[in-house]
Formats: sequence, C-alpha cells, structure tokens
Amino acid sequence: MKKLLLAGIAVVILVCAAVGLWWFHSSHALKLDTTYQAVLLDNGQVYYGKIEHTDSELTVLTDVYYIQNQVDPQTKEVKNILIRRGNEWHAPNRTVVFTRHIVEIEPVTASSKVAALIEALKTKNP
Repeated sequence: MKKLLLAGIAVVILVCAAVGLWWFHSSHALKLDTTYQAVLLDNGQVYYGKIEHTDSELTVLTDVYYIQNQVDPQTKEVKNILIRRGNEWHAPNRTVVFTRHIVEIEPVTASSKVAALIEALKTKNP
C-alpha cells in the first residue's frame, strides 16, 4: 500500500514537472508574427531577414537584406541603400550568426519603409 502511494505521488510530481516545463517553454518561445525581423548584432550590423531557426548557439536567417552607405563622389551626399544578401561573390543562400552576438530582434512591420524596399527589390529582381 505504501509503495502504491509513493508511486502515485511520483507520477503526480512528474506530470506537474512536465506541465511546468511545457508552460515555461511556450511562454518564453520567440514569437515571430511578421514576415521579416530586424536582427541587430553586437558589432552594429543590422540584418533584415526571415528567422528560419534559432537556438542557444546559432540563429539562421534566410532572404537577408542589409543597409549599405554609398557616397556620391561629386555631391558628397550619403545614401543608404538596401542590399539583398546573396549577391556577393560567394552567393550565400542564408546567414548563420552566433546567437550570443544578437543584441536585439524586432519585427519589420508590413507598412514599414524596410518592408516596402524589400518588396520593391523583389519586384525588380524576382
């Protein structure tokens, strides 16, 4: 009888622990409710892309864009240009960053300037 009672208590404790872990994980999971995210790295670089996967070690981004400054040699005017990652010589199809270098992740809303520029680039170069 005593063994049965101890087994029952052990089962209740295990069920409570499992439910607690599930709740903790689901309430702390990264919720990505926009198509693109802005990922700020500790070196100041910002990537705009789709987070495909993230864990404690690595974060994988696809369809990645970044801002590049260009200076007009005659007027010295600085322009910020959105560049699609993948047009470099090695033509990467994804960007993998160490998660520990990510300072911040923010949603890129559909009505933002960045989202409009991404759509314009996709329309221009499908």
